[in-house]
Amino acid sequence: MRNVKITRKYLKHPEGSVLIEVGNTKVICTASVENKVPPFLKDLAQGWITAEYGMLPRSTNTRNRREAQAGKIKGRTAEIQRLIGRSLRTVSDLKMFPGYTITLDCDVIQADGGTRTAAITGSCVALYDAFQWMISRDIIDLKNSVHHPLTEWIASISVGIVAGQPVLDLDYELDSDADTDMNIVMTETGKFIEIQGTAEKNPFSTQELQQLLNLAEKGINELIAIQKKVSI
Repeated sequence: MRNVKITRKYLKHPEGSVLIEVGNTKVICTASVENKVPPFLKDLAQGWITAEYGMLPRSTNTRNRREAQAGKIKGRTAEIQRLIGRSLRTVSDLKMFPGYTITLDCDVIQADGGTRTAAITGSCVALYDAFQWMISRDIIDLKNSVHHPLTEWIASISVGIVAGQPVLDLDYELDSDADTDMNIVMTETGKFIEIQGTAEKNPFSTQELQQLLNLAEKGINELIAIQKKVSI
């Protein structure tokens, strides 16, 4: 696995903010708390968690046009946003903060593979800090609850098959040469939230799939240990 560094309280204003660095990939993840919910939750006693994702124009080796300039977001961006929000909602007790929305903003400032997985891993820490902020202001009543609103830590990592060998945490160069590319999201108790796997060149076997899942679990356990070390 590439070197991983998580810097908490990276920005002054958000309730939770993190800079996560995975090798040369760098993503700023913020968690913003607002006293409102989407219209479809208006009459339900629960909160909401959503996410937005974007890549800065020079996060890659050539300048990308801002999606706002085009007037619409790309399909890849929409997919990643939904993945981040869905992943964090899966391990959050939404009923513990009714009437509130937490928005996770993930801005890629430098990309070298694994931006979506880094965004999920960093957002989990930013969300934890936002929950702590809400607890400190009695927005969330932890005294009368049996658990923390973040019910489990989660992390995400990529795996793949490159030149016939299983590889953990692919950078851009490895990803470009991979026969199989896979993104995994897992909880600290070893449960899967998302498995996105594609044979880019050659189909993969059941045995190879199991090898990749085992490799991803090992990497995710290491990432969650890093998350906890900087947070708890």
